[in-house]
Amino acid sequence: MKFLGYILSRLGHGLLIMLGVLVAVFFLFNVLPGDPVALLAGQRSDLATREAITKDLGLDKPLPQQLLYYLNDVSPLSVHEDKAANQEKYAYTPLVDFGADVLVWKTPYLRRSFQSNKSVTDILLDHFTGTLWLAAAAMLIATVFGILFGVLASLRPHSWLDHTLITTSVLGISVPSFVAAILIAITFGFYWSDWTGLSLTGQLYEIDAFAGRQLMLHNLLLPAVALGIRPLAIVVQLTRSSMLDVMGQDYIRTARAKGLSRYRVIADHALKNALNPVVTAVSGWLASLMAGAFFIEYIFNWKGLGAVTLQAVQNLDFPLVMGATLFVAFLFVLINIFVDVLYALLDPRVKLE
Repeated sequence: MKFLGYILSRLGHGLLIMLGVLVAVFFLFNVLPGDPVALLAGQRSDLATREAITKDLGLDKPLPQQLLYYLNDVSPLSVHEDKAANQEKYAYTPLVDFGADVLVWKTPYLRRSFQSNKSVTDILLDHFTGTLWLAAAAMLIATVFGILFGVLASLRPHSWLDHTLITTSVLGISVPSFVAAILIAITFGFYWSDWTGLSLTGQLYEIDAFAGRQLMLHNLLLPAVALGIRPLAIVVQLTRSSMLDVMGQDYIRTARAKGLSRYRVIADHALKNALNPVVTAVSGWLASLMAGAFFIEYIFNWKGLGAVTLQAVQNLDFPLVMGATLFVAFLFVLINIFVDVLYALLDPRVKLE
């Protein structure tokens, strides 16, 4: 019961965070200049068409009322006028009938893109795979090499190797991801492209006229490295610090006194107990990487959530921007809850309550 109560409590806090994000982005986006009706109807449309679109989008209502309409659309539990058009639009399940209106349960409706008139949900799901691959690859690189370099630094504290790795990791934390991405793209994807075989831009899947749809994993390398530099630097420092702390414990000295080899002591005793903070950091960074991938995707022309969201901002495509923002906020909430529970399971000293 304590576990369930903890999960429900964190979900409640997460909903409040998402509500705050929604309200902030909603009002910020609505003060920007632009005409979403013109995007949908076209510049040469007649007045009647523009008025019909304005009414359908609720843009003729005051801003607070528009916010309430949007909240009603994105909420799974909402009230709608019970008619065939709404049933087709929201695909809801009626719960309580109030006469003209009905309380329903539905999938959150993120509306349709002003630019393409496609469902925002479909657009996000189509591009989510690319961002997920990029974030997962960056996290894999950061985890594997971060733990390796951190262990190497801890085994030779205050040596030239330790100083070099720590200095490099500080630089990795300090340099913004988009700056690192530009340098990596120009160096390895342009100047040294003949040697590396890599290009400035590319997609995970490419269509060949003869071979059909092909998986191009090498196109993932440069953007994943650029995105993974900062978490890699943090994992190096976390691993080194945790390993140095563990290596001074009594059970490590006992293991050495028993005659265990250096490798057995490090692998079976020290590293296993030093990975708790590293696992927590790695889990928490995944959501951050998915959000941070936006500018990396733009630089490498990678088709993911970042690219489509930045394009939506440029085109003042309000539903798509709001949908992407809420989607990323939802991922943050879920992953943070998962990290908290995982940390409690890994470390018996931590209690959920």
